[in-house]
Amino acid sequence: MKNIAVIGAGTMGNGIAHTFAQSGYKVQLIDISESSLKKGIATITKNLDRMVAKEKISEAQKEETLANITTFTNMEEGVEYASLVVEAATENVDLKLKIFKDLDSFCPDDTILATNTSSISITKIAAVTTRPQQVIGMHFMNPVPIMKLVEIIKGYNTSQEIYETVAEISKKLGKVPVEVNDYPGFVANRILMPMINEAIETLYNGVAGVEEIDTVMKLGMAHPMGPLQLADFIGLDVCLSILEVMYDGFKNPKYAPCPLLVNMVRAGKLGVKSKEGFYDYNDSHKAEKVSGMFS
Repeated sequence: MKNIAVIGAGTMGNGIAHTFAQSGYKVQLIDISESSLKKGIATITKNLDRMVAKEKISEAQKEETLANITTFTNMEEGVEYASLVVEAATENVDLKLKIFKDLDSFCPDDTILATNTSSISITKIAAVTTRPQQVIGMHFMNPVPIMKLVEIIKGYNTSQEIYETVAEISKKLGKVPVEVNDYPGFVANRILMPMINEAIETLYNGVAGVEEIDTVMKLGMAHPMGPLQLADFIGLDVCLSILEVMYDGFKNPKYAPCPLLVNMVRAGKLGVKSKEGFYDYNDSHKAEKVSGMFS
């Protein structure tokens, strides 16, 4: 298995492409937007340059990694010889279902179809294909080249052989695969998102400010970053989407998104990607200045 197609050149997609390419796989990075592909390659190059500067890889390894990546705007061409496809498009159910219908039509019969979804049912995605036994969740963590965990999510029909193949590939990438069953939010986000949502509720109710909430969790619970900073890093729109999937899946009010989160997303305050969320990122990508609306 040497040819890996990655759908989507955004934050997760370019990170996944980087990781496979650095491990020696030939990667077809696919996105409908040429500008997104250029931005994705620029991000990969920047991250590789950082690794060279830290002497984690050589200049030759950097060039070899980049040479392993080919970009496509046409999905049918990009997946023609893929042994494994990893879909990393926007966290939108309808979009993912359309992508998997197309992949089922375009890919060779033995291609494994994986999704990097952080919350959407693998079984639901697999149901739009004629190969549900070959559909699986491969949920990488951000930033992909650094984080070790990969949640491997089996849909209702995913075969054990496919699971074992994907778990072995994950190990070859230097990752630690963890088997998870197909329920909304899986494990990582089922635990993480209610915590983030509760931090937003705590701010919404006036219990404490942005920096105070994050400081309590960093110093009191040994978290590397506070939940509000982490929400900004993930993207508030992504957090909202995941909470909505879990609320819809479980019908449990504990997963209902905080009204403050809903309003911030409506207002376009999405975190780092929009330069403002709970913190202001206009002058720095670091969470050094609390957003004016909370200061």
